[in-house]
Amino acid sequence: MRFIARLTCAASILAAGVVSDASAEVSEEMLQSLGAPDKIETGSGTLEFKDGVPSKETASKVYDTLDFTRALNAYNNSFRGASALAIVKGFESIGANPGDVVIFSKLMDSNSLFLTANADTIYYLSGLDLSKGPVVIEQPSNAVGTINDMWFSWIIDIGGPGPDRGLGGKYLIVGPDYDGPLPEGGYFIGHSKTNFAMYAARAYLVDNDPAPAVENIKKNLKIYPYQPGAYGSSIAQALDGTVRIAGEPKIPEMKFIEGTGLSFNTIPPSDYHFFELINEAVQSQPATSYDVELAGQLAAIGIVHGKPFKPDDRMKKILSDAAAFGQATGRALNWRYAMQHPDWAYYDGSQWGSMLWQGGAFFETPPPLFEDGMFKPLPPTGARTLDSRAAFYYGYTLDSPGMIMRIPGVGSQYLMGFLDADGNPFDGARTYKVTLPKDIPAAAFWSFTLYDNQTRSMLQTP
Repeated sequence: MRFIARLTCAASILAAGVVSDASAEVSEEMLQSLGAPDKIETGSGTLEFKDGVPSKETASKVYDTLDFTRALNAYNNSFRGASALAIVKGFESIGANPGDVVIFSKLMDSNSLFLTANADTIYYLSGLDLSKGPVVIEQPSNAVGTINDMWFSWIIDIGGPGPDRGLGGKYLIVGPDYDGPLPEGGYFIGHSKTNFAMYAARAYLVDNDPAPAVENIKKNLKIYPYQPGAYGSSIAQALDGTVRIAGEPKIPEMKFIEGTGLSFNTIPPSDYHFFELINEAVQSQPATSYDVELAGQLAAIGIVHGKPFKPDDRMKKILSDAAAFGQATGRALNWRYAMQHPDWAYYDGSQWGSMLWQGGAFFETPPPLFEDGMFKPLPPTGARTLDSRAAFYYGYTLDSPGMIMRIPGVGSQYLMGFLDADGNPFDGARTYKVTLPKDIPAAAFWSFTLYDNQTRSMLQTP
């Protein structure tokens, strides 16, 4: 015991000697940088400390700033979830239930409020309830579309950019809680992290007439619950006990709701009520459907799955301020992106550009080049491109790699223009001229669409 004590004592003396030598090398300037002076002037006011301890007033100021910062981050990073739910609520307002199809047979118009839709194609959309099991979509030919979950996370493309390559086919969308048997083949299978998903497709006009495409959609589009053991499951699969052989399911009659000319809203609020909507989104979907970082930002402002959202008056004021800055962020990153991200421009000095050049459809890796008939992947950025994501979801909906394709005939490509050649916002009282290059590479069509600055929806004109 005595020997151990001596060793301990010696070790203590040695450690003290090391600390003493290190302290001698620390400069006064370095020591000053480690501590808090009595006062620090910041953009949020004066921060006061006594021997490094913040005053109560300073601590209160810090907590207000923390709550504001987290609320602002939550607004920008979760806008996609509020936008997805706003679409579902918009459909509900016109009587569209899950599995019903909202179709714009005579094209989309400015009566309905959709983030940056267009009047060039026939839109048809539906909500998919996956809470009771997988859902089958019998997709018609000649379509372009995608399926996203309720955070606008991409599940699978359909039509031209999808695995059916525009020929049509059967898709099976599986929810997060399903653990039953799946078919061996015959379906294009997509897995959703949420128990509800968004189906959105477009069809092209034939000789400027929407009628042939509408007829094809109404004749061939089917949405119905999956029947395990039916089409796609072999007898061998049944023999090993993994599935019970079943007959073909009874396909319910499709309900199509005409959207052309209807006035309804699918855009989330930009003020304090945004946080009420995103709370509803959080409560309605599994807590595992979004990443833990976003869950932490939402939890920090009182939005937690399975718990009531009850902000007090102080927090409501902070959330209102954060919503104001959040919407200003979305607008600045769209209208004034060149101040922070000149690389979003289509070419140097151009007022036309896209935030998706930076990180692609998934906001991490720029879209691939297309050279000599092959896609050439570009290296990932190594970080989430937060500004491009915030800009995109504030003005646009759904996500797909097909949204920024560099080759004609597959998917789409969009360029946005927010300012004129002199850098001034467009003025409805003025007339503008656009100079276009020859031989625009478009297999189907290209077009201009004008949007309202406030709603980011198609512009209503007298």
